[in-house]
Amino acid sequence: MSKHICTRWAFDLSTWRPTLPQLTQAVSAIQPEERVRLMKFHFIDDFLSSLIGRLLMRKFVSTCSGENYHQVQFARDVRGKPYWVQQKAKTTTTALSFNVSHQGKLVVLAGIRGSPTDGEFGIGADVMKIEHNSGKSLTEFFRLMQSKFSTQEWNYICRPQHNERAQLKAFMRHWCLKEAYVKELGVGITVDLQQINFSVDTTHALEEAVSPLCASSLRYNGTPMTQWHFEEHLLTPTYCAAIAFRNCQPEQHAKFEFLRLEQLLEHSSNEKQPELMDYCKQALLKPYKQQ
Repeated sequence: MSKHICTRWAFDLSTWRPTLPQLTQAVSAIQPEERVRLMKFHFIDDFLSSLIGRLLMRKFVSTCSGENYHQVQFARDVRGKPYWVQQKAKTTTTALSFNVSHQGKLVVLAGIRGSPTDGEFGIGADVMKIEHNSGKSLTEFFRLMQSKFSTQEWNYICRPQHNERAQLKAFMRHWCLKEAYVKELGVGITVDLQQINFSVDTTHALEEAVSPLCASSLRYNGTPMTQWHFEEHLLTPTYCAAIAFRNCQPEQHAKFEFLRLEQLLEHSSNEKQPELMDYCKQALLKPYKQQ
């Protein structure tokens, strides 16, 4: 399994309450069809999460490929997964795979850079807030969700020595790994999740100081999936993330780098465009979710 250069970026939405000029500059960097998608969100939180995801993708592709920031183009495959549209006239020496995930205040991107001679490889990522807010008791929530896990996974999650917080954290670790895996496959959670059996890394507790943990392994329907490699991250005390690598391994295991808005906008245009300003004024009227 060849080694690849991995990028791990995160953005904390709680650090940004956009002004009209900032939002206009950010929106100017994304494609028109993505603006249409964004405006369909009811809450501005979701609008901004998706916008930041698009900016992370653009920065990643531009940085890794050397393609001009404003010339980077994305399309979606039949599964709805975004991918980079490479310019056909250009002979490329770069192969990229990337995935974006967001929940709550965090947006993350995990990306892999290789060469076209490396063969097919891919990456999936997921971020989860370690909380239980379904309106049901944790016991009832677990009863409803047990069918999504293998017996081995569920025995680990519900170990008697785990208090409720530890059980919830173990649950989110497994769920995050499953989501990262199926996101790279592009099949969503339509697969039989009981057949996806993770043995999580228990060399340490998942804490920020030792993050990432890299020894989690996967069996699918009892078969070891040796072409897959996983990382588990604790980004903050209340957010965990997982990265699934298919047919590739990162050159080194590193933490997520938290980016500032200025780093995402450094190559975008701040030229005033009246139609975009009107668009952003409308977006800023969207309500925030209740915290």
